[in-house]
Amino acid sequence: MNTTLIVFIGLAALAANLPFMLESILFVRKPASGRKALGWRLLELVLLYFIVGGLGLWLESRYGPVHTQRWQFYVTTFALFVVAAYPGFVARYFWRKPGM
Repeated sequence: MNTTLIVFIGLAALAANLPFMLESILFVRKPASGRKALGWRLLELVLLYFIVGGLGLWLESRYGPVHTQRWQFYVTTFALFVVAAYPGFVARYFWRKPGM
C-alpha cells in the first residue's frame, strides 16, 4: 500500500467518527438545546460519506481512469463507513456519564 492510500483510509475513519465527537450541527453552529440529536449525527455521517467518496474519486482520477461502479459498491462502502463510525458511537452513547 502506498502512503496516499493509508492517509485516505485514516482520513475516512476520522471522518466517520466526527459526527459523534463534535456537538455542533453540521460543524457550524451549536444546537439550541445544548445537545445534538441522533438524527443530526446520522445526517452528518451521510454527508461525510459523500465528501470522503468525492475525495476518493478525485484521488482515483489522478492515478488513472476512473472505474465505473454499480449500486453494490456504494452500499458496501457505506456499510464500511458505518462500521468505521462504531467507536465514536460507542464513546458517545455507551460510555457517557449519567445526566450528560
